Amino acid sequence: MTTHEVFNQPPPLVDYDVSADAALLAGVAREGAPWAVGDLHRLGKLAGTAEPQRWAEEANRYEPRLITHDRYGHRVDEVEFHPSWHRLMGVAVGAGLAGAAWADDRVGAHVARAGGLFVWSQVEAGHSCPISMTYAVIPALRNNADISGMYEPLLTSREYDPGLRTPATKRGLLAGMGMTEKQGGSDVRANTTYAVKSQDDGAWRLTGHKWFTSAPMCDLFLVLAQTESGLSCFMMPRVLPNGEKNTFRIQRLKDKLGNRSNASSEPEFEDAVAWLVGEEGRGVRTIIEMVAMTRLDCVTGSAAGMRAALNQAVHHARHRSAFGRLLADQPAMRNVLADLAIESEAATVLAMRLAGAVDRDEHAFRRLAIAVGKFWVCKRQPAVVGEAVECLGGNGYVEESGLPRLYRDAPLNSIWEGSGNVQALDVLRTLSREPDSLDALLAEVTGVDRRIDEAVAGLRTMVMEEGQARRVVERMAVVLQASLLVRHSPAEVADAFCATRLAGDWGHTFGTLPAGIDTAAIVERAAPQ
Repeated sequence: MTTHEVFNQPPPLVDYDVSADAALLAGVAREGAPWAVGDLHRLGKLAGTAEPQRWAEEANRYEPRLITHDRYGHRVDEVEFHPSWHRLMGVAVGAGLAGAAWADDRVGAHVARAGGLFVWSQVEAGHSCPISMTYAVIPALRNNADISGMYEPLLTSREYDPGLRTPATKRGLLAGMGMTEKQGGSDVRANTTYAVKSQDDGAWRLTGHKWFTSAPMCDLFLVLAQTESGLSCFMMPRVLPNGEKNTFRIQRLKDKLGNRSNASSEPEFEDAVAWLVGEEGRGVRTIIEMVAMTRLDCVTGSAAGMRAALNQAVHHARHRSAFGRLLADQPAMRNVLADLAIESEAATVLAMRLAGAVDRDEHAFRRLAIAVGKFWVCKRQPAVVGEAVECLGGNGYVEESGLPRLYRDAPLNSIWEGSGNVQALDVLRTLSREPDSLDALLAEVTGVDRRIDEAVAGLRTMVMEEGQARRVVERMAVVLQASLLVRHSPAEVADAFCATRLAGDWGHTFGTLPAGIDTAAIVERAAPQ
C-alpha cells in the first residue's frame, strides 16, 4: 500500500550540456581557441549524461586496491582500479586533456585543453591528477632531449593504454612526480633520497622514499634526489626499456579525506634506475616547470569544482518550493545563488586567462599570476561548495546528491603543489627576483575601472613582508579577477563583484550582496542549460 506521494523534489540533473557556460565559452574563444567550442560541446553533453555520473560514483565508492605481490610471492607493486576509473581516464586522454596540447601547433591549444579539463573534471576530480601530471611533465622533460624524444610522442598520445609494460610497446603513457618526503613536505631541500651515477650505462641509481606520490600506476615519474652537486631532478620509469620492473616499491596507499578514486602512495626506491633531467644540482628549477603547469590545473580544477556545485544548487532551487514559492524566486536564496555565481564566474575567467598566458608564453605575467590564482581560487572552492551543500539542505548532505564528494575534494587543490603559505611566499619571492612580473600584472589591471585603480593604489602601499604575504596575494587576485569581469562579463556580474570584493560592501557570508544588484539576471546566466 502506498503511504504517500513523492512530490516537490527536483528531477536529476542529467542530459544537459556541462560546457554551456557563458563565462567558459566566451573565455575559450577570447583566449585563442574558438575552434575548440564544438569539441567542448560534445564533451559537455557527454559529461551531462547519467552514465559518466555513475562512473564517478563507482570510481570513488570502489577505491583503488594495492597489490604488492602475486600469488607466487613475487613483488609486483601494482594498483587495481574499478573499471569506471578507466572509463573516466579513457575519455580524458581521448579528449586531449593529458599531454596532447604540447603536440598541437594550433593557436589556443592549451586554452582548449584547459576548457576541456574544466568541463570533464566537473564529472569527477580524482582522475584529473594523473591527467594533469602527464600534461605538466613535458616542459620539464624537455631539459633532456634524448629522454624527451623517447617518451614525449607517447605522453602526447590520445590513447589510454593502462598497465605496466615496456614503454615502447604501449600506445600511450602517463606521468607522475615524486617530490615530498616525510621529514620535509614542501621543504624539498630537506629530502634524503640520494642518487649515485652508474659507471657503465650513464644512468643513475636512486635510493630513498617519497611521502606523497599520487597515481603510482603511471609509466614514469619525475623524482627529486640528492647528488654531490645538490638536489637534482630525475626521470624514473616504472618499467625499464628492457622490460624489467624498476625497484619502485609501494608501501601503502593513503587513506584520504577525499580524492578517493585516485591512489596516492608511499613508494620506496632501492637502486632504482633513473636518468638525469636538467642540470645536476638544479632539480628544483627543473621540476618547477612541471609544478607551474599543475598549479594552473589546480586553478582550473577548483573553478570546475565551484561550477559543479553551483549547477547543483541552482538546479535544486529552480525546482524546489518552500513557503509557497520556488526557492530560486525567494530573495534570500536568490542572493546566495547570485553571490555563488559571481565567485564561480570570477574563478572561470581567471582560469581561462591563465591558460591563455601559457599558450602565448607570457612568462612575466604567468609567473606571478598562476601563483596568485592558485592561492586564491583554491581557497574559495571549499567555501563555495560548502554553501552549495546548504542550498540543498539535508538533501545536499547525503551521498546520493554527489555534493559530499565535491565537499571532500574541495580542499585538495589548495594543498596540492604547495599550500597557501607556500604560494604566498612564492609570490613575494617572485616580486623581489622578477620585478617585471608585477609590471605585467599591473599593466593587465590598470586603467580598466576607477574602482580597480583605487584597489591597485592600495596594493602598492601594502607591506611586502612574510607576515603580510596572504593579504598581498589576496588583493592581487581580487584585483585581477575584477579587471577580467569588468572587461568581459555582463555589467551586473562585474558591478556586483566590484561592489563587494573590492569596495567591501559585503558581509562575512555568501548571500550578503547589497541592495540594487540584479540577482535574478546573475542566477539566470549561471543556470545549467
